[in-house]
Amino acid sequence: MSTNENQKILAFATQGSNGDDENRLKSLLSKVQPYFYPFERINKRKSFWGILRHIICERPNLVVMEGTGLSGGMALLLGLSLRKVPYVISSGDAVGPYISSKHPMLGPLFNWYERRLYKHATGFIGWTPYLTGRALTYGSKFAMTAAGWAPSALCEEDIDRSRSYIRKRFGIPVNNIVVGIVGSLNWNRRAGYCYGYELVMAAQKLKRKDITVFIVGDGDGRGRLEKITDRANLSNVIYTGRIPREEVPKYLAAMDLASLPQSIDQVGSFRYTTKLSEYLSAGLPIVMGKTPMSYDLNGEWIYRIQGIKPWSDTYIESLVVLLEDISSQGIKERKKSVPRKPPLFDKDVQISNVSEFIQDILLEIKA
Repeated sequence: MSTNENQKILAFATQGSNGDDENRLKSLLSKVQPYFYPFERINKRKSFWGILRHIICERPNLVVMEGTGLSGGMALLLGLSLRKVPYVISSGDAVGPYISSKHPMLGPLFNWYERRLYKHATGFIGWTPYLTGRALTYGSKFAMTAAGWAPSALCEEDIDRSRSYIRKRFGIPVNNIVVGIVGSLNWNRRAGYCYGYELVMAAQKLKRKDITVFIVGDGDGRGRLEKITDRANLSNVIYTGRIPREEVPKYLAAMDLASLPQSIDQVGSFRYTTKLSEYLSAGLPIVMGKTPMSYDLNGEWIYRIQGIKPWSDTYIESLVVLLEDISSQGIKERKKSVPRKPPLFDKDVQISNVSEFIQDILLEIKA
């Protein structure tokens, strides 16, 4: 499927050119043949003027933006106002609440911006159905969900080989239960939290010695977690640092259980996170809180624990209780029910659906 040669689609990702978000959008739009503007995250003002100038001079039939960054979004709103060029937004976050959680003073501005951006959007592609519903509530005309996909998966033989290699490399005992997390360890100063914090805090309270915490990733929060680990003299917490994205499946193979910490609020409740599809493709049972996702995707592969926020005492205590009681055999039983390739995270299906979505929007615009 491809668009008519006369139909020009401009696309860009506000997280920056050649990043994961742009690669996602390139895949989703691969059948409708867009052309991409090289958005510069480190020079957002330049990107704003570049996109706006392009919209005004080239007048594409449609613009598709991945992300909700202010520079890109304002260019779309002005392009719509000045040249009547319609746009589609793809997003994995509720931007107003997300900014409010980090910078409360900016919350009202970004809540207004999010509402206005969605109100005037011809279409919206949400990473979750909750975000899609949010956009429709705010006024987006057409909407759909594309939940993402795991970048790659290993066969069983490679999983076994990688499991043995990674565990040996980091000195993890063969029979230990490994609970881990993969992600950017970006410290939220307001919450006093980054991914992995819940695991490190739980590790301090564990009495059993056969649990290893495995934290894969890097960021400004890593140093803070390592200080906690050093002060508590924890020998069962391992940090890998940053690894190439293509190596992620090998590190997941070393785990028995994955942590998916999401706050139950207007930030965490709207998300799936890209980690979910990666965990499932690796066949890992998942520990998570009582988010909407935990019920909508309900299965025996989910260990649902108490606590509204993953940095709360309730959440951490509940995680400790789970890990003290968990067994290798119990994890193996749960692992049997993990949907390794659920339709929700099927890449080809999402590409096909987004292609039809964009084509239909172009037909509506033309009509």
